[in-house]
Amino acid sequence: MPKVKKRFVAMLMTCIFLLLSGCGGANTAGVNTSDSAAAAGDGGSKNNTQSTEPVTIEFWYGLGGKLGENMQALIDKFNSSQSEVIVKPIVQADYSETEKKLQAAIAAGTVPGAVLSSNVDWARKGYYASLDELIAATPDFNPEDVVQTFLEQGQVDGKQYFLPMYGTTQVMYYRKDALEQHGLKAEDLNTWEALAAAAEKMTVKEGDKTVFYGWEPMWGSGNMIDAVYGKGGKILSEDGKTVLIDSPEWVETWDLFRKWIHEDKIMRIHSGGQGWEYWYKTIDDVMKGQAAGYTGSSGDQGDLDFGIVGAMEQPGWEGYGEGKPAAEAIMAGIPAAASPEQQQAAMKWYAFFMSAENTAFWSMNTGYIAVRQSALENPEFIAFSEQNPQATVPLKQATHGSKPFQDPTGGKISDALKIAADKVQISNVSAAEALKEAKETAQRELDRIQK
Repeated sequence: MPKVKKRFVAMLMTCIFLLLSGCGGANTAGVNTSDSAAAAGDGGSKNNTQSTEPVTIEFWYGLGGKLGENMQALIDKFNSSQSEVIVKPIVQADYSETEKKLQAAIAAGTVPGAVLSSNVDWARKGYYASLDELIAATPDFNPEDVVQTFLEQGQVDGKQYFLPMYGTTQVMYYRKDALEQHGLKAEDLNTWEALAAAAEKMTVKEGDKTVFYGWEPMWGSGNMIDAVYGKGGKILSEDGKTVLIDSPEWVETWDLFRKWIHEDKIMRIHSGGQGWEYWYKTIDDVMKGQAAGYTGSSGDQGDLDFGIVGAMEQPGWEGYGEGKPAAEAIMAGIPAAASPEQQQAAMKWYAFFMSAENTAFWSMNTGYIAVRQSALENPEFIAFSEQNPQATVPLKQATHGSKPFQDPTGGKISDALKIAADKVQISNVSAAEALKEAKETAQRELDRIQK
């Protein structure tokens, strides 16, 4: 046989040998890369230096302004801190749009790995993954250190489906110069009656037109519900079978807001627009000197200049003691349709965001409430609070706040309240009429699920 032919045969046999050796050494057909990695970690060769690609997940959230910037900063910090997970931010217009797009994604089977949204009804239907096993498998996540009031809000039928990323409560922001000009002090505005009197004093009118408003409640049912809680009003009876939103506590409170807005014209609201447009218009009125103050989220602090404004807790009512506004956790979940690798990656991201250091960072830069008790021991947070006393207002208010309403109808009662609030705040419909209609709708929906 010629030497060239012999050399060719030898090379051919070598290739066949190597190919067969590769096949016999590791049958990779149908093997999940995460399973391979787990096997290696469990007892595979210590000399195995094969690298795995990081898991990329989309994180959907509806945050704008400074909140969006701070979220991006923490995502960048997380991505640069390790090489196992890459979080890809997908920004929505607001919380509502996030939920709408998630609903479409669930139907299409193309869900994100992580989402700043929660829905108890969807959790019961299996659209969200239970997090208990993921939490147990995350060594750097200590659920006992999480503020329990917030953690409990993410539980559905005894299982943890959502994690609190940050806490929020609606507080009061006021222009210091407006109060000083009229000889008013924030600590004296500790009842709604006193606030209304101060708003009337600070309001400036030119003929029938108000050119400077004494106060601006935020559009929606939120802070009107908070005011009802301050009078002891409830949405449902103790047994959960009867809707109570047409009780005297509700009608009297909501009709006062209607009167202040439409008759006295000492207050106004901005409504409509895209996303958070109405919210930022309200803030702008105060910052630009067109209103003395407004009711807004603790998370607004990142957008405010506290050289101009101050912060105080929501007032109570004369004879009822301090206010009892809702203290709510903004929750994040993991869609059940996400792959196991994506779910693990999402949990790693959540644990990072909720660490004492990062939840303190979020609180200092946004005004939202930190969700880890140990964040209060963070030296930077302690120093920040001493220099920025407004940062402690949401925390103090949360200590006597009410738990947020969990709608057993999957949002139908809350929707009825939103419609009623629009009638009162925008259309000047009497509270009695608006709440009666809302009660009938809400009771019908509640009865339907109890059959």
